[in-house]
Amino acid sequence: MFNMTEKQKFVESMKFRTTKFAIDVILFCDSLKQKKASSVITYQLIKSATSTAANYRAVCRARSKKEFFSKLCIVVEESDETEFWLELIRETGLSTDPDFLETIRNEAMEIMKIMSKAKNSIYSKQF
Repeated sequence: MFNMTEKQKFVESMKFRTTKFAIDVILFCDSLKQKKASSVITYQLIKSATSTAANYRAVCRARSKKEFFSKLCIVVEESDETEFWLELIRETGLSTDPDFLETIRNEAMEIMKIMSKAKNSIYSKQF
């Protein structure tokens, strides 16, 4: 990372951050209380968190501006969905680790805010 531009450093740090986020969500899901709804929520939560990371990587490999914007929109949607599932877990009391829940919920919000700002910036320039 020595000869990288600030933009390249940001891109690499977001790749790391979104991947770590997905891993943290997977590990967090193992700590949920075993209730009827837990398996459904866990499935949806893991799907949206890993999709956030996977689609951010796709943003970085986009072949056109339209593809870049489209994938970025998916990252925003998936990170928002992840935040939704985490809020649902909080509101239903399914978590056995409320501190970890708040940590990953805050990370979901931060990723969503960063990606939303990027999306809105691109949108305002294109249209």
